[in-house]
Amino acid sequence: MRRGGLHGGITALLSLVILGIGIAMLISTVARGGGPLSYGVIVGLCFVAAGAARLWLALKGPMA
Repeated sequence: MRRGGLHGGITALLSLVILGIGIAMLISTVARGGGPLSYGVIVGLCFVAAGAARLWLALKGPMA
């Protein structure tokens, strides 16, 4: 059986979705003229960071 199984696959998929939402928020905010400290950029960066960290942890697995 693969490490993580179905749970690991779904976690990786949802991590990619969160990452994609963050990137879309960044692109949308910048396209509408938002500055570097605008709400959309800050929240988009948080989504990107959360999605990337979650994906990295899902693919790396526990240290045990």
